[in-house]
Amino acid sequence: MTADQLKDLIATGLPCTHLDVQGDGRHWYATVVSAEFEGKRAIARHQRVYATLGERMKNDEVHALSMKVFTPAEWAEQGH
Repeated sequence: MTADQLKDLIATGLPCTHLDVQGDGRHWYATVVSAEFEGKRAIARHQRVYATLGERMKNDEVHALSMKVFTPAEWAEQGH
């Protein structure tokens, strides 16, 4: 799996206003900004991203994914 492939999987399943994915092929780091996160706690946001990956998390195709998840307003507050 490449960073672009992982990014495409997330973007296909979740409309994002910003999405950055980096990693080494096993351990991934993603910054995900989506309006779908409005009103959701961090755990629900993470679960929403995991849902876009489906079986790929279970079969170890994506071994580890660390995330920072924001609404568009939260992302703007971060200075972006």
